[in-house]
Amino acid sequence: KFSAVLADPGILGGTACFRGTRVPVKNLTDYLEAGDTIDDFLADFPTVRREQVVQFLEEARESLVAAAG
Repeated sequence: KFSAVLADPGILGGTACFRGTRVPVKNLTDYLEAGDTIDDFLADFPTVRREQVVQFLEEARESLVAAAG
């Protein structure tokens, strides 16, 4: 299974982006921190698919649980 996120030095200088896009993952976290919804984010960044957002959130949760455990 591929990660939803890719950090490629040739894309935005290696900034972590949603795979297949030039949309930084930080944009999603900024939206959520500001109280916006995933739907708001997807409306503004149509190249990102809902499945990618869900997969990213699942990967982040798994990483946090593993680090805490």
